[in-house]
Amino acid sequence: MKLKVLYFAALREQVGRDAEELDVPAEVATVAALRGHLRARGGAWAEALADGKLLRMAVNQDMAQPGAALGPGDEVAFFPPVTGG
Repeated sequence: MKLKVLYFAALREQVGRDAEELDVPAEVATVAALRGHLRARGGAWAEALADGKLLRMAVNQDMAQPGAALGPGDEVAFFPPVTGG
C-alpha cells in the first residue's frame, strides 16, 4: 500500500526530511502500525517516533487517533503537540 508521510517542526529536523512516499506492507493498516514501521528504521527515526513521545497525527488532513485505519493513497502527518510559525 502506498502512503504519503509528512513530518513537521522538530520531527522534520530530526529525520532530515519533510515528506516521503512509502510502499508499506499490508499489516501496516493503522497510524500506530505506521509509526512502529517507521520507528523500526532505527537511529533518528526510533528517537523521533519513540513510544513515549507525545505526537499528533493526521490522516488526509483530519486529526487521527493511533488506531485510525489507513488506506491506499492516504496522506499521514506526524507533528509535535504544539507547532508554530
